[in-house]
Amino acid sequence: MLWIAASHAQPAWAHAARLVIRAPEKRCGKSRLLDVVEALCWNPLVTVNASPAAVYRSITADPPTMLVDEADTIFGPKADGNEDLRGLLNAGHQRGRPAIRYDAAANRVEQIPTFAMAALAGIGAMPDTIEDRAVVIRMRRRAAGETVAPYRHRRDRPALRALARELTAWLRAHIKTLEQAAPAMPVEDRAADTWEPLVAVADLAGGPWPARARAAVVALVDEATEKSETSDRIRLLLDIHAAFADLDAIPTALLLQRLKADPEAPWVDYGHNGLTPKKLGDLLREYDIGSQNIRFPESGQAKGYLRADFIDAWQRYCPALARPAGGTDCHDTSAAPTTVESAGVIRPSRPKRPRAGQARDGSNPWDGSIRPTADPGTDQSVPPDQSVPGLTCDGTLGTDGTAHPRLRVIGGDK
Repeated sequence: MLWIAASHAQPAWAHAARLVIRAPEKRCGKSRLLDVVEALCWNPLVTVNASPAAVYRSITADPPTMLVDEADTIFGPKADGNEDLRGLLNAGHQRGRPAIRYDAAANRVEQIPTFAMAALAGIGAMPDTIEDRAVVIRMRRRAAGETVAPYRHRRDRPALRALARELTAWLRAHIKTLEQAAPAMPVEDRAADTWEPLVAVADLAGGPWPARARAAVVALVDEATEKSETSDRIRLLLDIHAAFADLDAIPTALLLQRLKADPEAPWVDYGHNGLTPKKLGDLLREYDIGSQNIRFPESGQAKGYLRADFIDAWQRYCPALARPAGGTDCHDTSAAPTTVESAGVIRPSRPKRPRAGQARDGSNPWDGSIRPTADPGTDQSVPPDQSVPGLTCDGTLGTDGTAHPRLRVIGGDK
């Protein structure tokens, strides 16, 4: 009801919340609920069989309330030819996002307003770009024994339209107050933008409405968060957190083995050959996480990942992660190992080729040669005429004249 009331004060809002009415199957009452919304909302504009041009031209400074039934035909896999309407519904959530069109007859560029509240009913989930900006109502089919009073258009709509006129008179008299409203919100960011008009109306109404509105905000936002689909990258961060267990470094091969061991995870069938080291690296690159050569106490040198490199990404994108068994909490950055040596493994001493145009120290351009660097184990620099020994292979005794470095393991030297 708060969404319906907010539609009568659209000139006061900076964001036009969407109302998504979704159901898993037919005959769940979504179209009937949309009928009630149509009877109660401000200036309803039903888009069935309406051309995109007509819909665009109907949006003014005091926009109508757009009503879209069977919205899955616009956003679903079989949708075709509805790009303009999809663009309108995506852009119209925020004021000041006009559609730009060129009028060939007038030889000029036009800015067409898109800002308008919209209610969409359909089967299944709407795109994330819609539901992330929406109040989502989930409908279910009535079970045996459940009854509701029937809705009759000719009998019931006139009374609902009379109530709509009362809402208009009340809210339009307080437009200035609503424009300046800055209600305390129990949520943040985009959820706060979406729900703010509804909470502002509840505060204006007073009585039990402010508390009820904020309780509904928390409940519905939490429900949407729990039931929202997780992106592949976020799912990967969560699964990698579990795969690390109590390890502070893990070989890439072992990490992939553990990721693919979960039969409900997508990694076995991720692409033609499943999740590969390259695909893993591509997914993690956006978080500035990469593999590196690591010498493990048990298996020797191998490509792998450090737990410390994931701390920032876990903290930012997976805040609900629990403390891993035997390890440190992903939020406790002070307790997390920050170097390879503190993680119980040692980086090999081979110089790493910097990016093109950048030297190891970041100051001079790369000239294709390996520059002498300080030996991390001593204070003595490597003479310019002395070659840097290569890495030893697993199971060998080491490069001639160079023994394996002693490994440092958490819990004491061994």
